[in-house]
Amino acid sequence: MTVLCLTASGCVTVHGEREIVPSATKSEAAQALKDFTDAYNKADKAYDPALDAAHVTGALGAINQAGLKARSVNYPDGNPQHVPLELTDAKFAIPKKAGWPRFFLADVDSNRDQDKGALDNRWVLVFVRSDVDQLWEAAYLTILSPGRIPALKTDEDGWAEPVAPDSAALAVAPRDLSEEYSSYLQNGKPEHFKDGPHTSGWRESRKKDSNLPGMSTQYIDQPLDSDDFAPLGLVTADGDALVFFAMRNYERQTAAKGVRLKVHPDVKALLTGDVKSTVTKERVSSQAVTVPTVGAGGGDVDVLGRLTGLTAAKGS
Repeated sequence: MTVLCLTASGCVTVHGEREIVPSATKSEAAQALKDFTDAYNKADKAYDPALDAAHVTGALGAINQAGLKARSVNYPDGNPQHVPLELTDAKFAIPKKAGWPRFFLADVDSNRDQDKGALDNRWVLVFVRSDVDQLWEAAYLTILSPGRIPALKTDEDGWAEPVAPDSAALAVAPRDLSEEYSSYLQNGKPEHFKDGPHTSGWRESRKKDSNLPGMSTQYIDQPLDSDDFAPLGLVTADGDALVFFAMRNYERQTAAKGVRLKVHPDVKALLTGDVKSTVTKERVSSQAVTVPTVGAGGGDVDVLGRLTGLTAAKGS
């Protein structure tokens, strides 16, 4: 694995809470980050998805839980190479909003990175909860270089501003990103995604891999944009939006007659059915993008980062 409701018009209010207030205090955000890190480390050490299931949700939750499940099969005694995750130098972006769900962003340094100093990548996590009695859960993770993380708009008190999922001010409404990105990967349309490794580059690599000696591969992409997988976004300092959204994709590999498909142990651990001539891999993918306002930047969406993980597999 290399892993924002939004204003009142797009939120469901409960308990009659309609006042616009910060989604969390800075101390609550810091505690949520610590609780996530502690749970993540316990789960990673034991390769037990149950140990951090209460602290992850959405795209990150699907990727994390399936990954731990697969490794628990292949390493039943736990992680022999466990190194505790350390998240430091936390910078929080906490929006003011009415109702639920509420969310905040944590921009942190991680000891998982090999680079140091100015080249060190950052982990950008989005935490969400849908009720006052619910734990904060990490829904999205993107790993970015500091220069790729946009500055966010804040008020005089330092609170961030959420983006409405149906915002007409943006070139693409956040609620439409998953469907449009899925369509773009399938057929190249709509054409308002900037060229890069997660757009034109990904399409080109798929094209090259679709027909290899002895094997053909088909790809299907589907939107994933409701409930725990809803898009979450914040207004950037220049008036655009930083949005996180999810997508599901399938990779179906079919072997030619007489050719045996090789199944990776992590795929085999999540496999149902018998692999005779085909194996279909299901993945969840989360993206962090910047979306310009209408008429700005040519209207192109820039995919800053993508986190993808295998969640299921089927043989036939």
